[in-house]
Amino acid sequence: MQDTHKYLQIHPSDNIMVALQDLPKGSTIKLQGQSFPLIDNIAGKHKFSLEPLSPGDNIYMYGVLVGKADSDIPKGGAVTINNIHHATQGFTLGKRKLEWEKPDASKWKERTIMGFHRPDGSVGTANYWIVIPLVFCENRNVEVLKEALIDKLGYSKVKAFDSDVDRLIGMYRSGRSEEEILHAEFSEVYTEKDQSKVFPRVDGIKFLNHEMGCGGTRLDADALCGLLAGYITHPNVAGATVLSLGCQHAQASILKREILKRDPHFSKPLIVLEQQKEGTENQLLNKAIRKTFTGLMKANECERRPAPLSKLCIGLECGGSDGFSGISANPAVGYVSDILVTLGASVILSEFPELCGVEQELSDRCVDEAMAEKFMDLMRNYNARAEALGSGFYANPSPGNIRDGLITDAIKSAGAAKKGGTSPITDVLDYPERVAKPGLNLLCTPGNDVESTTAEVGAGANLVLFTTGLGTPTGNPIAPVIKLATNTRIFEKMPDIMDINCGTIIEGKETIPQVAARIMDYIIEAASGNVQPKAVTLGQDDFIPWRRGVSL
Repeated sequence: MQDTHKYLQIHPSDNIMVALQDLPKGSTIKLQGQSFPLIDNIAGKHKFSLEPLSPGDNIYMYGVLVGKADSDIPKGGAVTINNIHHATQGFTLGKRKLEWEKPDASKWKERTIMGFHRPDGSVGTANYWIVIPLVFCENRNVEVLKEALIDKLGYSKVKAFDSDVDRLIGMYRSGRSEEEILHAEFSEVYTEKDQSKVFPRVDGIKFLNHEMGCGGTRLDADALCGLLAGYITHPNVAGATVLSLGCQHAQASILKREILKRDPHFSKPLIVLEQQKEGTENQLLNKAIRKTFTGLMKANECERRPAPLSKLCIGLECGGSDGFSGISANPAVGYVSDILVTLGASVILSEFPELCGVEQELSDRCVDEAMAEKFMDLMRNYNARAEALGSGFYANPSPGNIRDGLITDAIKSAGAAKKGGTSPITDVLDYPERVAKPGLNLLCTPGNDVESTTAEVGAGANLVLFTTGLGTPTGNPIAPVIKLATNTRIFEKMPDIMDINCGTIIEGKETIPQVAARIMDYIIEAASGNVQPKAVTLGQDDFIPWRRGVSL
């Protein structure tokens, strides 16, 4: 028997193991009646070999090929970036593997969320008004609207550091030394202004500035319009103000066409103003303020009402992943994914560079061959574009990933894919398509945290589960982003951005289903507006559209 609190063989066919804590050289490893000593010190989250490996030998983890040895690695020796390299199995169109074991979802079958019901039948977990520039030329005007509206309507947040900076200015002007200033104590919290909202049923006004819309390719402009249409038609959005210059590639006509593609009977308040038609900036902004205010009056009529959990569309995301991601938070989220699919909800798994090496399993889970072919083509084409520019999926792991045990993209991918659970894949979407079917959806996005989260929400995710082992503050302007820590250390070290601790799985204190149950309960509370995830309270409104070039 292995010591499940110290090290773990994830799959019976794996020939490497992961250390669940720091293991000193000489430690005895026991597995399936055998025992052997560690040849090296193995840091927690990192791997060691279960057998002698020679150059060219295959390395397996999660039951799939994740690398090849570059040099001799003794049994019990450390597996590092210096002695292995990324490698994966090829993939082809295989037989459908649609049988799966549904989890017991009876506990949540009759549960409901309190959401905002939209005319198209979708249900929002929040109620926002959004202000969008169609081109970067309008970013300044969007900022002027923000300055005019946010504070007066009661949506401002004040950093506690503001008073600290005032104190430092006073110290400087009074001649205090650098040493005294460096050791002045600062506050560590954000506070909201003590003010009431003019429109209490509107959660906020969000301003989605970006650097696109013209000067790039027409493909990028069309994709931007599709993404923005996804936000305008999103169930968490009550209405929108759109500012256009008029001469850019991303035309208002393209945006409106994309809106109707997603919602043929679109009826939300939509204000589209074109600066080159309106005249002066003063005229443009005066009209924008008046029309936005009356739109907010309409948005404030919306109220939360009960809705079944099948109305949830959950994005699955990871960022700042570590060597525990694939054995704690990600499989817990995968179990949640299977529960939600069983209940008739929609789930989105994205980040295609982080599905490298598990293409065969995922394509086999697609409900039909055409869908499997679409997924495989998207993977091949994406990687080919990356390689044409001197990179490839193999370059995905960041220095932080590598430092904390994810030393090849295949290792990272095999763990990241666990977020998608085991259910059949009901649809494969290319960016910026929108989710139209319940069940598990694959969405082509980059591995970049913010670009991928932005895309998932644009595809319809009304809430996002975001796992992290290193600590990532990513949020979204309109969808609550729930942060799940893969290890207790980071959960305790960064409590200002973490919502749920999954490190109890590593410590043997809870099982994956037990943690999944906690996540489900939190989802219901967050979707109903009863709790605010840390990313929401911090105002972490990250929004980066994907330029359809290479972003890993």
